[in-house]
Amino acid sequence: MTHTLHHDGVLIVGAGLAGLSAALAAAPRKVLLLSPAPLGEACSSAWAQGGMAAALSDGDTPEDHAADTLAAGAGLCDPEAVDVLTREGPDAVRRLADLGAPFDRTEDGGFAQSLEAAHGRPRVARIGGDGAGRAIMEAVTAAVLAAPHIEVRIGLRLRNLLQDASGRVRGALVEDETGDLTAITTAATLLATGGLGGLYAVTTTPRELRGEGLGLAALAGAVIADPEFVQFHPTAIDIPVDPAPLATEALRGEGAILRNHDGRAFMLDYHPAAELAPRDVVARAIASERLAGRGAVLDATEAVGAAFPHEFPAVYAACMGAGIDPCVRPIPVVPACHYHMGGIATDLHARTSLEGLLAAGECAAPGVHGANRLASNSLLEAAVFGTRAGAVLREAVDPGTPILPPVAAPDLPPEALAELRLAMSEGAGVVRTGQSLSRLLSTIERLKARHGAGPILTTAALVATCALERRESRGGHFRTDYPDLATAHRTFVTLSTLDAMKAAAE
Repeated sequence: MTHTLHHDGVLIVGAGLAGLSAALAAAPRKVLLLSPAPLGEACSSAWAQGGMAAALSDGDTPEDHAADTLAAGAGLCDPEAVDVLTREGPDAVRRLADLGAPFDRTEDGGFAQSLEAAHGRPRVARIGGDGAGRAIMEAVTAAVLAAPHIEVRIGLRLRNLLQDASGRVRGALVEDETGDLTAITTAATLLATGGLGGLYAVTTTPRELRGEGLGLAALAGAVIADPEFVQFHPTAIDIPVDPAPLATEALRGEGAILRNHDGRAFMLDYHPAAELAPRDVVARAIASERLAGRGAVLDATEAVGAAFPHEFPAVYAACMGAGIDPCVRPIPVVPACHYHMGGIATDLHARTSLEGLLAAGECAAPGVHGANRLASNSLLEAAVFGTRAGAVLREAVDPGTPILPPVAAPDLPPEALAELRLAMSEGAGVVRTGQSLSRLLSTIERLKARHGAGPILTTAALVATCALERRESRGGHFRTDYPDLATAHRTFVTLSTLDAMKAAAE
């Protein structure tokens, strides 16, 4: 059964930091905020460990932060977007602190900051060592629940976007836990639906995040940017848990050493910055050691040791739950899907190529991450561009146009999703080849023939096709058959141009 609801305001789909920041910034405009799970659950924001990178200390500047971001992005960042991120970043952190986020402080009351990979100086504002995401989300969630202009509805899954005859997005079709559908029309819609980690067999993100917002935007005709660039965190904890818990980047910033099973520190074989090399380099190094049968562990017994329980409580708890005491034993690690640099293409105010549709957070691609996200820039992006999206939503005008008949997009059953996850890890993982990507695309096409071209398979096809088309290695995208850099260019595609790319490849 399909119901119709007209919301006299704006709609936000997704309740991570980007969605909540947008909802607060849209005041006093009425906001209907939809989440498939209770606030703070099933979103990557709450799982972020390291913190928020921003130029908050004496001697640091937004320009220095921007330079590190551009270097990590390997030539594909949009400098204007990076300027917005780094210039507005310090105020974003202070705004969250004012909401009650309990950032660690120095003796003089400043923000305590950690050093993470590819930053030129300690710049990451942290909370409790490895608890930034959850603590920030608790503070922002409390503010959202107290805001009179925001209505929150949970247990609703996005099943399609509503459009009028001109293609303008007019709202969303959502499904409740009983299977009933509701077509919600509104003045403007913001997608803040997170990443695509759930498309991979080993991921550090909630399994529920499968790129469906991105896929539905693509199916509606939106331009998608850089879908081939997926970041693999080097140090997921290698225990039989899905999703894999994370051994935060900050451990290596504190001096933890990567060793193989012989006890040999191997990172200098791969990069002069060793453990503080960019994430893509570290991930490939670990993958290489594992492929060679030497394995990989993160040894923090000297760098952290007995301080683990209070300095890195989340990592400590995950390890102890698997029978590993990280105070005295190295942590087994494996690269895992961690973040999607690509997404729905947006401008600097979160507007997409479709009228009436905005996107923010990991499902969006304003151009701040390029080919490789700089550590702890993700929560910052969510806060900065989520707030910018809220300002646009506040001024949105309802055109009142009639919607086309709403239809739920095809879904993917659990057994097919499990097959896809394995195929994505094998075909479009840390190391890729033309053959592996072609095999993956064959699997995707076979699943499409059986289950329809829904948003999950659409997102997978975007990643695989654009990775096959990018005949070079850059940032998070590494191909052994094209190991060198080529001419720097961003990827911008729609499904129609994607079909043309497939035809040309054949």
